[in-house]
Amino acid sequence: MNEEPSVALPYRDTKPQGAADFYLAINATFRFILNRLGQDGLQRYWSDLGCRYYAPVSQRWQTGGTEGIAQYWRAFFDAEPGSDVKVVQSDREVRLEVKVCPAIAHLRRQNREIVTCFCEHCYFVSEAMAAPAGFTVRVQGGNGSCTQRFLPTDAITPPQNLEDITRASLS
Repeated sequence: MNEEPSVALPYRDTKPQGAADFYLAINATFRFILNRLGQDGLQRYWSDLGCRYYAPVSQRWQTGGTEGIAQYWRAFFDAEPGSDVKVVQSDREVRLEVKVCPAIAHLRRQNREIVTCFCEHCYFVSEAMAAPAGFTVRVQGGNGSCTQRFLPTDAITPPQNLEDITRASLS
């Protein structure tokens, strides 16, 4: 039986945590799109996912600002099996300190070949979610641990350099 969406997560789900095997499916989906449409096609897919699927989240970020962003990510990672993430909020920034990425950790435990650009999805999806709310995101690191910073679009910050996002691998 589905419950009404929580304040932080605007979708229905009664499970306290997601199923880790979902990470296998998204890795396979990314590989399929990459093989069929190339890197540009995969990046468009990620941006479209952020714009369309996550539109309800973005709408909440528009009204909630950094508090709404922090609240969402805390609830999100609480529901992700195996995550070790600290969410740090200030008036102008939300920082995700991902010590253990649940997706990369699970893919490694399952000995799956990880799409090397896997970690870039965090930038493209989150940037598409953040932009309508007046925020931008910068990702540093990857391959199992990273820092993601959600900043107002008026913050003086250089554009995301994809080379700052570490390629994913089995080790």
